[in-house]
Amino acid sequence: MLTKESLQKIDREIAKYPAGQKQSAVMAALAIAQEEQGWLPGEAIECVANYLGMPPIAAYEVASFYNMYDLQPVGKYKLTVCTNLPCMLSGGVDAAEYLKKKLGVGFNETTPDGKFTLKEGECMGACGDAPVMLVNNRRMCAHMQPEQIDKLLEELE
Repeated sequence: MLTKESLQKIDREIAKYPAGQKQSAVMAALAIAQEEQGWLPGEAIECVANYLGMPPIAAYEVASFYNMYDLQPVGKYKLTVCTNLPCMLSGGVDAAEYLKKKLGVGFNETTPDGKFTLKEGECMGACGDAPVMLVNNRRMCAHMQPEQIDKLLEELE
């Protein structure tokens, strides 16, 4: 199910761990599979599990626990807003509400054009920069007030 290139990337991740500890690469392998597929369908999770020699349910438990993994299709841009207590107290909920109104979607929903998916996230380790957002699990955006949100959305359009 995964391409040869993705399996080679997973092999490089496996090589970082002691012999016989292939399962330790599960998080990286799931991220590689998601990068290839755009999200993690059950078949991709099962493929990763089989490749690492672990039960598929164990890989699914990892994929369903962390919010960086998408078990449903997402838009081109996944915007994850931290609403954990420090961010909440510093405007995280306000940023989320602003995005909901601006995009016309709620959490775990995608805009009709397929461009944006809005997610609620847990602590991102940048409480001093609250409110914070992640774009596609890769780009951290800090101090996300309405003006900064508008600028980001404009840039992503």
